[in-house]
Amino acid sequence: MSRRFFELHDDVQVPGRWHLDTPADTKGRELRDPDRFRQGAPVQVKGRLKIPIEEPGRPLDFTEAGVRIPVVHVKVAALFTELAPGDVQLIPVDIQGHPDQYLILVATRLIRCIDEKASRIRLWTDEDGVPEKVGHYASVRDLRIDETKAGNARVLRPEGWTGALIVAEEIKHALERLQATGVKFTPV
Repeated sequence: MSRRFFELHDDVQVPGRWHLDTPADTKGRELRDPDRFRQGAPVQVKGRLKIPIEEPGRPLDFTEAGVRIPVVHVKVAALFTELAPGDVQLIPVDIQGHPDQYLILVATRLIRCIDEKASRIRLWTDEDGVPEKVGHYASVRDLRIDETKAGNARVLRPEGWTGALIVAEEIKHALERLQATGVKFTPV
């Protein structure tokens, strides 16, 4: 039986919703290299992080802060801990004015699983003038995952295109049953 996967996005169309900024350290300084939360590997963090509110509004259960860093309410974190304990790291954060617990969701599995024949891929070339990126993905449209390469992963980042947060169908269904706010799914 084949498994289905979905890219999990922040639903920016939720009316009156909040927007979160890039995580900051305990002194309120924006973190250097916030992309580290999207690299498909565990992250080391010193001290408790804070996430400023960029635009006030209704808190969501799932939000992408700054450069698409997943931030989840504790009830969503519990779901990921239960269904995909080996695939995620959860880092507690403080959001000013919001006493509920929130955590950064880090997918800790990086898997070379993009179906390059079914996806629309453009690679960096010599003509692009960025020699260190030649041969790497410049863009991936209509992303499709080769489920045979994803193995038993339930949450992952695809190698070469780590901006995409991929979840297995069972995670999608569990988030829908939970009626988690802020989630949007695209089949991959």
